[in-house]
Amino acid sequence: MSNWLLPENLADILPAEARRIEEMRRRLLDLFRTYGFELVAPPLVEYLSSLLPESAMVSDLNLRTCKLVDQLSGRTLGVRADMTPQVARIDAHLLNREGVARLCYCGSVLHARPRGLLSDREQLQIGAEIYGHEGVEADIEIIQLALESIEHAGVTGAMLDLNHPGVFHAIVQADPALVPLSDEAGNLLAAKDAAGLKELAARSGISATSLDALLALTGLYGQSEVLLRARDTLPDVPGMRAALDELEVLIQALPAYEFTIDLADMGSSFGYHSGATFSIYAQGWHDALVKGGRYDGLGAAYGRSRPATGFSFDLRKLSSGLASAARTRAIRAPWGRDPELVRIVRELRRAGEVVIQVLPGQSHSLDEFDVDREIQHRDGAWQVLPLA
Repeated sequence: MSNWLLPENLADILPAEARRIEEMRRRLLDLFRTYGFELVAPPLVEYLSSLLPESAMVSDLNLRTCKLVDQLSGRTLGVRADMTPQVARIDAHLLNREGVARLCYCGSVLHARPRGLLSDREQLQIGAEIYGHEGVEADIEIIQLALESIEHAGVTGAMLDLNHPGVFHAIVQADPALVPLSDEAGNLLAAKDAAGLKELAARSGISATSLDALLALTGLYGQSEVLLRARDTLPDVPGMRAALDELEVLIQALPAYEFTIDLADMGSSFGYHSGATFSIYAQGWHDALVKGGRYDGLGAAYGRSRPATGFSFDLRKLSSGLASAARTRAIRAPWGRDPELVRIVRELRRAGEVVIQVLPGQSHSLDEFDVDREIQHRDGAWQVLPLA
């Protein structure tokens, strides 16, 4: 095997694309700051028991977390696959504030296995979280910021999709035979695989009522009338009415937004969400661009349960669906130590211009820059002149 080959679903990012991603990161963190979000930077690796709260140990998050042994302590470490639990730990254990905390972050995460055929295992995750407020106002702010973030990055025609994992969980908890199969059922439901759900019921003893409810969920998508159909179709089991009521409150609080509801969309989280969730889709991306929602109580694993809501997305994925990165105008300059040449180059760079000095005897191949001017010595002085 050639030593330049990378593992599957991992990729290098080349100059122009890397620059665009970095500029988007800066712009978005500046946008979050205008909303009052404070930046935190948790470590890439933690003890597995800290990185994966007990509620997440059997979830999809656990399966996507790479594990290794710490040679100093002998304990198992995890390379983070999601930064939200880390930020919940910081809020609960380190900041320990009484009121609302708005925290944002950006960093690399690594998945042990990709989410899909077209998914990368390494992502540059950026997100924002609000802790300490259980009202719908925090959810509205998070959704507004998520939509403004992707618009800020140049995405147009975004579509907002709502769901509530409590609907599915209510069906699962009402049927003991379905509880150990919840992950498999959730995956089939997300794919709207009615035949797969029927086969699962046939071999596992799931009740007819549960199967009917799961099959009904595969068709419960559309506009706000979905909630009316859900109340008529789904069984009135514990937790069902509360979940649908929470969705209705959120929808009524967002009259200016266009959205859809998909009660079969189980792909919105790593399993820790407790309330209304949302996904943002846009043309040019094969699946959800942004995922978020409410996850009250995640901080309990770190000693302090707090209401929480937030969102995150992958900057690398966002950039991959945009038009090719624009090249930056640049100025070519000869190599030399002439004081006047050095002064001009320094002043141009301080003014924000890109000045590329050509090293002696070398040519330059540039992906990121469009060299349209040159510093030349003409009429006894150094001048910036346009190139033909």
